[in-house]
Amino acid sequence: PSFLFTDMATPTKRKIENAPNPDGAKTIRGLDLPTFDGAGLHIGIVSARWNSVVCENLVAGAVEALKSCNVTDITTEYVAGSYEIPQAAQVMLESGKFDGIICIGCLIKGGTMHFEYISEAVTQGIMRLNLDYKRPVIYGILGCLNEEQAKERAGVDGAGHNSGKDWGIT
Repeated sequence: PSFLFTDMATPTKRKIENAPNPDGAKTIRGLDLPTFDGAGLHIGIVSARWNSVVCENLVAGAVEALKSCNVTDITTEYVAGSYEIPQAAQVMLESGKFDGIICIGCLIKGGTMHFEYISEAVTQGIMRLNLDYKRPVIYGILGCLNEEQAKERAGVDGAGHNSGKDWGIT
C-alpha cells in the first residue's frame, strides 16, 4: 500500500538493530526497513496484564516506535493474560476502526504443560486473525524459558533490547 512509504520512488532505508547475540558472536539479526509514514493510521494494541512489568515495557516500546512513524491514533486495551489476546484483537478488528493490531503478551515456561497449551492457542489465534481479516495483526508474544529472558527481550531496566519497538515499527 502506498501509505506506508514516504516516497514510493526511492524509499529511504533505516536499520533497526536487534539485541546483540547472547553468545557474543557477530549477528546478522535486525530489520532493514524503509522509512514508514503511518500518519492517519489507527493502530490498536492489545496487551496482557499478566507479567505486567514485561508487557508494560513492550507496550511502551511499541508506542514509541509507532510515534516515530507518525502514528498518533493509538488505542491500547488490556486483557487478563495472553490467552485472551486473540479474542480482544478480533473485537477490535470487527469494529472496523483499526488499520492494524499489535498483540503483546509474555509467556514464561514453568514446570507443567500449561506454557505449551497457551502458547499454541495464542499463536494459532493470532495467525487465524491475519488470515481471516486481511489486516496486519502483529505477533508480539514473548515465549521465554525464565524471567531473565523475558526482561532482556523487553528491555526491562536497560537489559537487552525492547522487542516492542520492533513490533511497532513493523
